[in-house]
Amino acid sequence: VQLVESGGGLVQAGGSLTLSCAASGLAFDDYTIGWFRQVPGERREGLLCMDGNYQTRYYSDSVKGRFTISRDKAKKMVYLKMNDLKPEDTAIYYCTSERSLNAWYLLLGDSGQGTQVTVSS
Repeated sequence: VQLVESGGGLVQAGGSLTLSCAASGLAFDDYTIGWFRQVPGERREGLLCMDGNYQTRYYSDSVKGRFTISRDKAKKMVYLKMNDLKPEDTAIYYCTSERSLNAWYLLLGDSGQGTQVTVSS
């Protein structure tokens, strides 16, 4: 499994950003794929994921109403649309995949190199 994140950058508070995750080496619809973020030196924070039935599962209440996830089977892409960004959203964002939803919640699945999101106040 290979996952490659992109789309990060610098954005002002209140702004929006869409991250992309290109997936390869997996049967796309058999996997739960989602996003977590991490500030260096701190624990991983799970955000949300989408299972193989295309149901969204939120891991963190802090992003409900602001972040949405989508996936494109034909392109094997997963997207994270982030609205109303706050300075506390600053982190490295990773996508990760697992065969099962329960396993995904452990945040130990394959992930890419991450993409940096910086939100200025």
